[in-house]
Amino acid sequence: MKTVVITGGTDGIGRSLALTYLERGDKVVIIGQSTGKARTIIDAAARLGAADRIEFLRADLASVSENHRILERLRTAYPVIDILVLGARFYRSARSVTPEGFEASFALFYLSRHLLTYGSAGSLERAETPVILDLSGPGGDLSRIRWDDLQFAKAYDPDAVMHQCGKLSDLLAVAFTEDHSHSNIRYLLLHPGLTATAFTGDYSATDRALVDDMRRRGQPAEAAVARIMRHLDNPPEVPLSAYMQDNAVDTEGVAFDPEAARRLRDHTRELLATAGQAND
Repeated sequence: MKTVVITGGTDGIGRSLALTYLERGDKVVIIGQSTGKARTIIDAAARLGAADRIEFLRADLASVSENHRILERLRTAYPVIDILVLGARFYRSARSVTPEGFEASFALFYLSRHLLTYGSAGSLERAETPVILDLSGPGGDLSRIRWDDLQFAKAYDPDAVMHQCGKLSDLLAVAFTEDHSHSNIRYLLLHPGLTATAFTGDYSATDRALVDDMRRRGQPAEAAVARIMRHLDNPPEVPLSAYMQDNAVDTEGVAFDPEAARRLRDHTRELLATAGQAND
C-alpha cells in the first residue's frame, strides 16, 4: 500500500489522481483550501470503501507558516511517503501579496514546492521507489526569470508570472536532485497537456473569457491522469526527468542550468530566513 500526498488535490487532475490511487487500495492525503470540494472526494472514498484511507488537510499553501504546519503533520502521521504530487496553483490577474510579504503566485507556485520537497525528503527516502511529481511546464528559456524582480513588484504581468513559476520549478528540481545526489528519490516534471480543470483563480473579465475557452478545448482530467500514471507506474531511472505530454524534455541543457538552480536555491533560503521562516 502506497502513501500519496497531493497538493491541489481537491479538484481537477489532483482529484482524479486521488481517486485513482484510492481505487487501487492506497492511502491518499489531499491538501487544499475548499472543504466543500474535499467533502465530495471523501464521500466518493466512502463509496469505494476507502474512508479510512483518505485525509484532507486544509491549508493555504501560499502561506509559508501553513507549509510548515502541513509538513509537521505529514512527518508525524506519514513517516513514509511514496509519491508527492505538486499541483497547487492559482491564477491572479492582479498582483496580491500574502500577509508574510510574498507575491502570492510566487509563494504558492514556487515557495510551497520548495518547502514541501525539501521538507518531505526524509519521508520520501524511506519509500522503495519514491517520486516527486511537479505538474508544471518544463523547459523554456531562462530569460523568463526576472532575477532582479522575482516577485514582479515593478510591472506585474500574470502570464509572465505563471511562465516564470514554471521555470522556477525546473530550477528547484535541479537543485533538489543535486542536493540529494545519493537519494533514491526520482523527480519528475510533467505537463500533461491542456486539461479541462477548474482553472482556479481571480480573473479579470478578459482573462476569464480566455480561461473559459481553454476549458472548452481541454482534455478531460481522466485523460491527463492516464498520461501521468504511465510515468508514476514506471518511475524514471534517472534522478530528474521532464516531459511535455509524452515528449521528453532535455534536462541536461541550458534551460536546466545548475548554476542558475543554485542561485535560486540560495536566494530562496535568504528570503525564508529574512521572513523568519527557517528552511526545512
